Amino acid sequence: MQNRISFEQGLELFQHASLDELKQEAQKICLQKHPQRFVTFVLDSNPNYTNICNADCSFCGFYRKKSAKDAYFKTVEEVMTHFEFAKKAGIATVLLQGGVHDQITLEYLTSLVKTARERYPEIHPHFFSAVEIWNCAKVSGIEVRDVLQALWDAGQRTLPGGGAEILSERVRLEISPKKMTPNGWMEVHAVAHEIGFKSTATMMYGHVEEAEDILIHLESLRAQQDRLPGFTSFVPWSYKRDNTALRRKVKTWAGRESYLRIIAFARLYLDNFDHVAASWFSEGREIGMEALQYGANDFGGILLEENVHRATNFINKTDHNDVVQMIREAGFIPAQRNSFYQIIRTYEGVEEVAVPIEGKVKEANRLTILQVTPPARSCV
Repeated sequence: MQNRISFEQGLELFQHASLDELKQEAQKICLQKHPQRFVTFVLDSNPNYTNICNADCSFCGFYRKKSAKDAYFKTVEEVMTHFEFAKKAGIATVLLQGGVHDQITLEYLTSLVKTARERYPEIHPHFFSAVEIWNCAKVSGIEVRDVLQALWDAGQRTLPGGGAEILSERVRLEISPKKMTPNGWMEVHAVAHEIGFKSTATMMYGHVEEAEDILIHLESLRAQQDRLPGFTSFVPWSYKRDNTALRRKVKTWAGRESYLRIIAFARLYLDNFDHVAASWFSEGREIGMEALQYGANDFGGILLEENVHRATNFINKTDHNDVVQMIREAGFIPAQRNSFYQIIRTYEGVEEVAVPIEGKVKEANRLTILQVTPPARSCV
């Protein structure tokens, strides 16, 4: 791509450019991509089907050993109670995740998808990180592609981008040596994109990484997006210390400037990503709103239910109307989206305006599965 920032240029820019310089350039690019000044959000919930995990990640305060008194592994029927709650609250998409252990079989995961689709067709299933899919393949003795194809056949169309942390082998060996490798994470998403899934790409920073590790992470995402487009958005958040083993090594929170620098730099470096997400939830309301001036054009979800950040004593709550108001106060037009990042409703004045979605959608103003024909498979 002409005039693309190289890895070496990016490292220099990330480390030495002033925050204001990054802000100005990032916002200029964002407004070129999104001149209508819409900032999107989604009505979502993030329950968990298990907190049992044998990955022993030092940055996680949520996981439990199987023998722990508060460990749980929910049946499909128990998980559906969260969907019933979400339905009553008007939630449009459920981000469902769990852990890594030997009871998470293909039959269990596909049953979750099928049951959710059958009983709650108005709720979009945004299920299972790459780590969970990789673990399921290992437990079931099959290939990652087989797991993903089975989920597709069951009715799933998008994947969350969790489990990436920093896509640097050096960092992984220090904070989560039992977890899948960065190449493994990339492989799951590459195969998913070949099949036809869309997925987000995440990054958890603010622990043991160096600037070069962040560039390695972003370069990995950008290169894969070149080869096989399928990432919808880049979603960074900072490491939260409370109740984690890693806090003995990492003494402070990364802070406001680090977050804004990453948001702005990501907008510049990830030139093949349409969306960069700011988060009122992970960074707090004020920083989340400020990040909308640094190249972000998405504000995440309302997260009716969330347990992972809560486990580190980092708790932020809001609702639909509050998110709309925050976006307006930041100087932008709120727009509700679906998990494909299609705008389905805008809030340009006092009244909301429904927006027809292009493509075959079962219900125009509810989140549903798009009837998409998978692209031809190709080698990555």
